[in-house]
Amino acid sequence: MSVLDDIVAGVREDLAGRRELVAEDALLARVEQLPATRDPMPAFRGPGLSVIAEVKRRSPSRGELAEIPDPAALARAYADGGAAAISVLTEQRRFNGSLEDLVAVRAAVDTPLLRKDFVVTDYQLLEARAAGADLVLLIVAALDDTELRRLHDRAADLGLTPLVETHDADEVHRALAVGARLVGVNARNLRTLAVDPDTFGRLAELIPDDVVKVAESGVGGPEDAARYAREGADVVLVGEALVSQGEPAAAVAGIRAAGAVR
Repeated sequence: MSVLDDIVAGVREDLAGRRELVAEDALLARVEQLPATRDPMPAFRGPGLSVIAEVKRRSPSRGELAEIPDPAALARAYADGGAAAISVLTEQRRFNGSLEDLVAVRAAVDTPLLRKDFVVTDYQLLEARAAGADLVLLIVAALDDTELRRLHDRAADLGLTPLVETHDADEVHRALAVGARLVGVNARNLRTLAVDPDTFGRLAELIPDDVVKVAESGVGGPEDAARYAREGADVVLVGEALVSQGEPAAAVAGIRAAGAVR
């Protein structure tokens, strides 16, 4: 079993427990009372390099990264630094995240929020929307074509912007086939956890200019961000490099500044 398969199996087990506590109809009723979501695409399509800054306590590859006792305070720092969106890890077993973190961040900032998780069911989309997310991650490697299309379309119906994550050329083609307008290229292989910093440059050439390109993983600082910007990234998603040092607002601003010159 690959790392990705193991993570998804755990996600499904945890999801079953949550579904016993909150019925899907109850979530849907809650969602129907919410205001419209925030659209991140104008900022992503704007000049320069946008940053999705991540609230991330740990990772399978690096282990513990930061305690983050107050995710809301970290999110406010990200917003102060000019983050175009904020990603909140909600997977419990490998990343020590929760939907409660997403709720807390939503109450603290008006910045568009991404639910970062391994989404495999419509129920998780409703959870994301109910907790205050504006975007949701769909990982092509974790879904077959039917699941990917259904979840992509359902996310859009709920007002969520899907960030469709890819790792190779075949996955890029699959993402584009379902109409993805926001495509991520993750330099980390989710089956081995190895990072290949050349992945984005190879795959960005396959993505049309009218599709927003997001570089994921491998951003250790401004130099990496500048490289991705030169290779065509509109957005970088950064987690470890931001939570592991003490000035997150300045770190976000520095990455944005580095990407302004292509």
